Amino acid sequence: ESKVIDSRPAEEGTTIRRRRECLACQKRFTTYETIEHLPLVVVKRDGSRQQFDRVKLINGMVRACEKRPVSLSQLESIADEIEQELQSALEREVSTVEIGEMVMK
Repeated sequence: ESKVIDSRPAEEGTTIRRRRECLACQKRFTTYETIEHLPLVVVKRDGSRQQFDRVKLINGMVRACEKRPVSLSQLESIADEIEQELQSALEREVSTVEIGEMVMK
């Protein structure tokens, strides 16, 4: 059994650092809590599955926007939003069609 003495964000807000004290011996120690991300799986049109690849998403958008005035930083921002939306969804599998619709938004 322990009690939390201090709690603060660490590592760009992705981790919480907690300073704790053991109630039995009064010794202090530090714990780090991080969010565990489950891998996203993309279901392709032929039914095969592969792990979500952010680089593949960006490369596809670069090809689609070759002759358009869209910067790489804008495409990376879009990829960030899509990946964040997929990570926050309860489903761990997403189809390529759904990803395509998210890109078109």
